[in-house]
Amino acid sequence: YLLFSITGFYGAAYGIADVTSIPKSVMGKFSIRLVPNQDAADIDAKVEAYIRKLHQQSGSKNDIDVKATVSVKAWLSDNTDDNYAAGMTAQERVYGMKPDLTREGGSIPPILTLQDATNSSVMMLPIGQADDGAHSQNEKMSERNYINGAKVLGTYLNELGKAQKTLKSKKTGKK
Repeated sequence: YLLFSITGFYGAAYGIADVTSIPKSVMGKFSIRLVPNQDAADIDAKVEAYIRKLHQQSGSKNDIDVKATVSVKAWLSDNTDDNYAAGMTAQERVYGMKPDLTREGGSIPPILTLQDATNSSVMMLPIGQADDGAHSQNEKMSERNYINGAKVLGTYLNELGKAQKTLKSKKTGKK
């Protein structure tokens, strides 16, 4: 399965005005969210082939150019390690409820790079709400979540420090 989002059109008329001119060229942009074990290059090739097939079937004499500008592997992290335990404890302490660990689409390529480079689990610690409109023109964060986010981060770092101290004690036999 793919999550396909149209993210923009360029060159075509927009707004409420009646425009009868036909643009010389139009460009569309879209985003596809991958799931673990999907290969970005394979998906790119399949999507390009499908778009070209539809264009050919349309009988259009117009040229078409399809290219992937950014391709990133799907990211999945180990949610059973100390990093996640510290994050979940912090969320529960600040918000008074256990986090539900819902998988959500997102594309932050440095996260996967960081995880691969450190050979460690990386976690994205949420402090917003579903209705924050992330990356939209009306993106927002409530004052409550901004303040609680700082509390979550501090609590998370404290909990992670405790976990690392316990791990070190187990390795050295010292308390």
